[in-house]
Amino acid sequence: MKITLKVWRQKDANSKGGFKTYQHGHVSEDMSFLEMIDVLNEELVKKNEDPIAFDHDCREGICGMCSLYINGRPHGPLQTTTCQLHMRSFKDGETITIEPWRAKAFPVVKDLVVDRTSFDRIQQVGGYVNVNTGGVPDANEIPIPKRIADEAFDSATCIGCGACVAACKNASAMLFVGAKISQFALLPQGKVESKERAEKMVAQMDAEGFGSCTNTYACEAECPKGIKITNIARMNREYLGAMVSSYQVEVQGGD
Repeated sequence: MKITLKVWRQKDANSKGGFKTYQHGHVSEDMSFLEMIDVLNEELVKKNEDPIAFDHDCREGICGMCSLYINGRPHGPLQTTTCQLHMRSFKDGETITIEPWRAKAFPVVKDLVVDRTSFDRIQQVGGYVNVNTGGVPDANEIPIPKRIADEAFDSATCIGCGACVAACKNASAMLFVGAKISQFALLPQGKVESKERAEKMVAQMDAEGFGSCTNTYACEAECPKGIKITNIARMNREYLGAMVSSYQVEVQGGD
């Protein structure tokens, strides 16, 4: 295959970026998208040119690092991670445009690499449970209906890739935050911190500069793990309940 690549190149966070065009004539349809970039980078290095910087790690669709905006869609034409996208999804002679995530809360580091530590900070303020040591019952001894366990597991499959943010016209992170709140809120182990978790994670999400949700369903449509938008509804319920509870405590304290 021969393809034309229009790739966003940006030296660093403070430099002005722009698209650069590359003609790539050594592409096999069996290559993954990232392998295709690897081959291009090898050619660039041989020419003493700076290789294209992009994020990757496991290349098994698990870690969520491979965040590329391909032809106007997060991770490309299929609802999967970029590392699981293969060149047979494209046509010989096609022009492919590759960009980094575009969001205020995901600033560009270099080329196609963005800083997604805003997700980490949201997790750190509330994405955990406290368990006292000692005579703690085994988790398997706590009866949990299968439907609830399945819902919690489905929410926990979110890999934090940021495709939901990239797909949203408002750069909203509500699908990500909703999934991370839901995976704990659904289980008895997560009930202790439920109020504090919802308040802190939503507040941190707003502080990071993510936008609001306007229910376009673009996040669900592009999520490589199929996280459902019902997680956003659950997050809103958890947050509203937490705020009502805090208000009642304040009123009672005032009395």
